[in-house]
Amino acid sequence: MLPTTPAAAKVIDQSEIGFTVAHTAQVAATPADVWKMLRTPDKWWSKEHSWSGDAANFWLDSQAGGCFCEKLPDTGSGLGSVQHARIVFAKPNQMLRLSGAFGPLQGEALNGTLTVQIKQTPTGSAIRFDYVVGGYMRFKVGDIAPAVDGVIGEQLAGLAKALGGALPPSRDEKAAADADKQKSGTDANEAPADEGPGLDDVAADLAKDDEVVAPR
Repeated sequence: MLPTTPAAAKVIDQSEIGFTVAHTAQVAATPADVWKMLRTPDKWWSKEHSWSGDAANFWLDSQAGGCFCEKLPDTGSGLGSVQHARIVFAKPNQMLRLSGAFGPLQGEALNGTLTVQIKQTPTGSAIRFDYVVGGYMRFKVGDIAPAVDGVIGEQLAGLAKALGGALPPSRDEKAAADADKQKSGTDANEAPADEGPGLDDVAADLAKDDEVVAPR
């Protein structure tokens, strides 16, 4: 059974006014297949993080200005709806950027930006989710950031699972994780074997690509 948990995930920055979380995963699917699945959140976004309790009510219009929205079934007072986010950048097979404060963050005076990047790799595709949140909120950043980190990671895991499952981390990635756990007892001058680009390298490339794409 292939793991579905993203290979790299963490709160990468936080302050009194906001935070950033990032998650990455590799899948054995082409960028085109990732893009196609990304556009159908009803197949991978968790129903546990919906307002209706049913993922079938999600839809996403992947054009700039389009909506990542959810239908609220008629319970006697008429149909309802929720806007989770608005599409602000769409480059097929490469990047989708959404602006929106998810879940309970919606009730706060916050801006949230989710950037999804896709990059072809020798084994399929690397996917990176970056979610940046800032503004005024009644939550403590130290409490809400880890919770949001878990939610965003869960969605990437769902996307990876829908695409057949996340690929296991490479030996380089495992070695890096072991080094972080040990924090000592390793030779810092010893270079790891060159086994090609790992997920961290791909994630760094994705970040560089984002800088190139961003308007000056």
